[in-house]
Amino acid sequence: MTHPFHPWVGREFVLVGIRQAWGEDRVFFFDEGGAQCSLPTGWTDAAAPDAFVAVSDGRSALRVVDLVVLGELIDSLRRAEPGDEV
Repeated sequence: MTHPFHPWVGREFVLVGIRQAWGEDRVFFFDEGGAQCSLPTGWTDAAAPDAFVAVSDGRSALRVVDLVVLGELIDSLRRAEPGDEV
C-alpha cells in the first residue's frame, strides 16, 4: 500500500491478481484474516508510476486536476445552505 493517506500505508500484502472492476483497475489480495480485499491499483506499487509524480519528484503533493476538483468541492460547500446535501 503506497497511498499516503490510507491507514494501511506501508503494509505489504500478497497479490492475488489485478483486474478491471467497478470501472477501474484494482488489485486483489487477502488480508490477515483471510478475507479477499481490493484496492485501486493506483494506491499500490503494482501500478505504473504516475507521470506527474515522476516529473515533480516529490515537490508537489497534488496534481493540477486534483487541485481543480478540490476547488470545485470547496466552492460547492461555500454555496450550500445548512442541511443541503453536497
